[in-house]
Amino acid sequence: MNIQIHSVRFDADKKLIKFINQKLNKLAKLGEGIVNTEVYLRLDNDEGKENKITEIKIDYPGGPLFAKKQSKTFEEATDLAVDALKKQITRHKEKSKGI
Repeated sequence: MNIQIHSVRFDADKKLIKFINQKLNKLAKLGEGIVNTEVYLRLDNDEGKENKITEIKIDYPGGPLFAKKQSKTFEEATDLAVDALKKQITRHKEKSKGI
């Protein structure tokens, strides 16, 4: 699986990139056929505490999947986005099996 991580207007540290890669590799085991994944990390202009945004787009057989989450930390936002994608993949699998 090809993973591209884009940090918009800041440089993501190695620890954060490693964390995201680990999460997405676990997700790849759940959803066979994932070829390409793009991750966008953004800082919201809002001065509030929850100004970290993670957007994940997955090229999945049957159509692209997308999740966007906002939180206090990029790790938490990534966790939430990966959980949302897990649900989408599970739903997609159930539909294709005719359950």
